[in-house]
Amino acid sequence: MASISRSRTIAVPPESVWAVLDDFGSIASWAPTVDHSCLLRSGPTGPVGTERRLQVGRQALVERITEHTPPSALAYRIEGLPRLLGEVSNRWTLRPAAGATVVTLTSTVHIGARPWQRAAERVAARLLARTSGALLTGLANRLERTHG
Repeated sequence: MASISRSRTIAVPPESVWAVLDDFGSIASWAPTVDHSCLLRSGPTGPVGTERRLQVGRQALVERITEHTPPSALAYRIEGLPRLLGEVSNRWTLRPAAGATVVTLTSTVHIGARPWQRAAERVAARLLARTSGALLTGLANRLERTHG
C-alpha cells in the first residue's frame, strides 16, 4: 500500500472547512477538476456509506464515505478508476492552527504485495498527489473568497 499526503493552511476555522467537505454532493462547486457531482444515495444509518457520483472529463467515478468524524476527518473510497489501480481512497483531516485550519488530503493506493505492484502503487500515489493539490487549491479558493 502506498500513501501520499498534501497539506495546505486555509485562513478559516475548521468548522467552515468541514461545512464544505461535509456537503458531499457539491464537490463540483469548488473542485476545479470535477465537471459535475451529485449524491447517489445516503448511508444506511448516517453519513458512512453515502455515495456521490463525479464526472471528471469523460470519466465517471463513485465515491463512498468510509469515515465521517466531524469536524476533523472525512474519508472515502474511489471507484471507477482503471482496474489496474486497485483500491484507491482519499482521507481529509482538519487541524486548527491559530485562526486557520491545516487541511491534509492523503491518497492511498493498494494494488498488491508483489514488487511490481508496490512500485505501481508509488507511481499511482504520486499521480494522485497532483489531483490532491488541485483539490486543496480549489477548497482554499472557495473558502477564502467566501470568508475573506
